[in-house]
Amino acid sequence: MKILLDENIDVRFKKLFKDSPHEVYTVRDMQWNGIKNGELLKLLEKNNFDCWIVVDKNILYQQNISNLSCLIIVLDVFRNTLEHISKLYPSALIALENTSEKIIVISE
Repeated sequence: MKILLDENIDVRFKKLFKDSPHEVYTVRDMQWNGIKNGELLKLLEKNNFDCWIVVDKNILYQQNISNLSCLIIVLDVFRNTLEHISKLYPSALIALENTSEKIIVISE
C-alpha cells in the first residue's frame, strides 16, 4: 500500500513502517510542503496513493472527500508529538487492512 504522511505528522513516524510491506512517503519526500489540502487530495489521486494519514480532525469537514478513492486515517491525539502518534501505530497498521472504509479515526 502506498501511504502519504501529512505535513503535520513528525517525519520520524515514517521510520515505524520500515518493517512493514507499505511504501510510506512524507509530504516533504514528495516536495509538496505548503500545498493546501484541496490540491493535496488531487495529488494523492494523481500519484496513486492508497492512504493519507493525517492528524487534522477537521479534514473531514473542510474538504469534499466523498469521491476520494484512497483511505484517510485520522490520528486523533491529545498532542501532536511523536510520542503520542507513535502509540497509534499498531492501530494504524490494523486500519490499513480495513480497505472497506474510506475514513478511519484512531484515538488515543
